[in-house]
Amino acid sequence: MSAARAVVLLSGGLDSTTLLAIARAEHRECFSLSLDYGQRHRAELEAARMISTRLGAAEHKELKLDFGQIGGSALTDPALEIPLERTPGIPVTYVPARNTVLLGLALAWAEVLQANEIYIGVNAIDYSGYPDCRPEFVAAFETVARLGTKAGVSKGSFQIRTPLIAWSKVEIILRGVALGIDYGMTVSCYQADADGRACGLCDACFFRREGFAAAGIVDPTRYQGVVANK
Repeated sequence: MSAARAVVLLSGGLDSTTLLAIARAEHRECFSLSLDYGQRHRAELEAARMISTRLGAAEHKELKLDFGQIGGSALTDPALEIPLERTPGIPVTYVPARNTVLLGLALAWAEVLQANEIYIGVNAIDYSGYPDCRPEFVAAFETVARLGTKAGVSKGSFQIRTPLIAWSKVEIILRGVALGIDYGMTVSCYQADADGRACGLCDACFFRREGFAAAGIVDPTRYQGVVANK
């Protein structure tokens, strides 16, 4: 019996890499999907290509859609600064409707592949407060997938899989280590340089570094300049 097909959204970061490893461990035939959306941390795209190959995805697809033309996020607008201190509310690193668009593209490819599952590495515990990382959003999109597609109407079987949604960063890291992931190949930093080295100061770096420290695992992240692994 052939493995069930799944589209896995893969950014090249810690969470989505763990997600792909979990999907593979669950015996899915994985088709990884990345989005070149004009992000300043473009090294994550190269990381995603490498990770897809190393973790045995059947195919990797990279789609281009420039969110910079819309603006509104420090990840796509060079006029906006990446915050280096945590602030209340939804931060300026939020990319308007990014996960809605990502899931829509994944859904389209899933229909073509006749895949019934989409894996997305959203997390509602150790995260920056993005509204499109919450369980309510995922449940609503799953309803959209079943109502708004040919496959959904005829079979009603689309599932949005979010195994990381209620896990702490420590739990995610420990699961990934158990699955044999080399996290040194991942890129999480919002302003990683062209070589994938992290700033060590942004929100993404904070959650990542604190996760490794709490897990008691040496942080394999390559940093720009000298940044202590706390």
